[in-house]
Amino acid sequence: MWKFSKYHAIGNVYFVINPAQLDGPLAAEAIKTLCDIHFGIGSDGLLLGPFPSTAADFRLEIYNPDASVAEKSGNGLRIFCRYLWDQGLVQENTPFTVETLGGVVQAVVQAGGRQVTVQMGQVSFSSQDIPVIGAAREVLREPVHILDRDFEFSGVTIGNPHCVVLVDDPSEALARKYGPFFETHPNFPTRTNVQFVRVLDRGQIYLEIWERGAGYTLASGSSSCAAVAVAHRLGLVDHELVAT
Repeated sequence: MWKFSKYHAIGNVYFVINPAQLDGPLAAEAIKTLCDIHFGIGSDGLLLGPFPSTAADFRLEIYNPDASVAEKSGNGLRIFCRYLWDQGLVQENTPFTVETLGGVVQAVVQAGGRQVTVQMGQVSFSSQDIPVIGAAREVLREPVHILDRDFEFSGVTIGNPHCVVLVDDPSEALARKYGPFFETHPNFPTRTNVQFVRVLDRGQIYLEIWERGAGYTLASGSSSCAAVAVAHRLGLVDHELVAT
């Protein structure tokens, strides 16, 4: 029997399991069962850590509900950092580093554990880095027809791939209808996270999210970063803004 902790960040739910109690790697079916909202306990993913790291203070493995590996997760990282604080492994107001498949990030726990700040790292619009297939080195406002509708999408990576779709009518229904087709679109050979984004003004955007391997989610830290990065790259927003 494993011990696990369950946390949420802005409605984004993750399990945390310390690998020290495991005899070996977690089976894919075990991950799927745990994350299943109907037949398991239910979550948007699983965080396995801490592992020792030669590149950072801790190493974290992130799994989607379908047991695929996620390179990085903003809310997942914040949850993991709060878990480390709860376990007495990090100190308040003292920066530390976490290694993920998508790179090493710096984090700090503050305000008695009520605030966790994570530096998500550099974004890249390079088609090769994302990866995304396109005629240009950067794929920005690329036209595409999905089902019964024309869209424009932009590709970006923050250590994990994102497809940002600018629309006037983002909604849960829109994300659920078109998200799976963007996620598995052949232009994204490793699949992708998808954000349907409306720019409200130069200081605020609103987005709905379809996550690779997870489906519709209430929140995503890396998705928010991706949406902000694309909106800024296209000159639609100012340097500082709010994403909701």
